[in-house]
Amino acid sequence: EPFVGRAGQLLNKILAAINFQREEVYIANILKCRPPENRDPLPEEIEKCEPYLIEQIKLIQPKLICALGRISAQALLKTNLPLNRLRGRFHDYQGIKFLVTYHPAALLRYPQFKKDTWEDVKLLRAEYDKISRQ
Repeated sequence: EPFVGRAGQLLNKILAAINFQREEVYIANILKCRPPENRDPLPEEIEKCEPYLIEQIKLIQPKLICALGRISAQALLKTNLPLNRLRGRFHDYQGIKFLVTYHPAALLRYPQFKKDTWEDVKLLRAEYDKISRQ
């Protein structure tokens, strides 16, 4: 199960702050298993697992995607731009609005990113509400 422990608890609080229950969102990971010692995934690991994530996205047909963290954002957007240059605005991922923000584990290590994350998730909620009215 993705996002368990302290990072998962923080994610639940973030979702609740924008009026979502965790059961209302679909959470997926780039990798389908945890790398040893929880290290960043290697490019070849992402390459092997990404087709599964792409298929999940096709099946779910989300109206919005929020990438939590640099690795998922860079992998799906096919970029090397740093997270701080990707966040704060919507991108396009195969016709789906795609927002990038900090990973909850990063927020536990660097609480100064919480304000930016709050701005990002408010943007996400506003776009969700806009799409839902259409």
